[in-house]
Amino acid sequence: MEHYRTRSVSHHPQRQQPRRPGGVPAQGGAGRPRPAAERRLPRPRLTGLGGGLFACVSMTLVAGFVWLLFDGSVFVYGLLFVPVAAATALWVRPADLVTAPIAVPIAFAVGVWPISGDSGGFGAQVMGVVSALSLHAGWLYGGTLVAALIAVVRKAVLIGRRRIPRRASPS
Repeated sequence: MEHYRTRSVSHHPQRQQPRRPGGVPAQGGAGRPRPAAERRLPRPRLTGLGGGLFACVSMTLVAGFVWLLFDGSVFVYGLLFVPVAAATALWVRPADLVTAPIAVPIAFAVGVWPISGDSGGFGAQVMGVVSALSLHAGWLYGGTLVAALIAVVRKAVLIGRRRIPRRASPS
């Protein structure tokens, strides 16, 4: 039986990885291997909406974890909010960097709802959320600041890479 060789067609020829003589793609682009830490980290792929959904779902899961193990401690919730905010800012794609500092405070408010307060009705729940947001604003501001700093640094690196003229490699 004859097997036909298939090849994926890319609409972006400059995005294709260079191939080694055996047909295996090169690891690091221009023939240089990437460091091990760089290979292990996921590339930023979340859209702005995806980053917001990631943050909201993560903080809701964190709230459940805190409610079960720490009796709804908003301190522990705020402590765990900072790494979620950092991860959101790191994993959002470069075109949507501005959305990370916007999405993480929303995620904080979404996640604090289950652990914030009383079961005395809708009004009591809303007041519990408002109280938790005001009393633990330091965590909210801290996580938002972390996300904003990561987004600004990533944007500055991207702008710096564009401004550096690429030199032709000596042949």
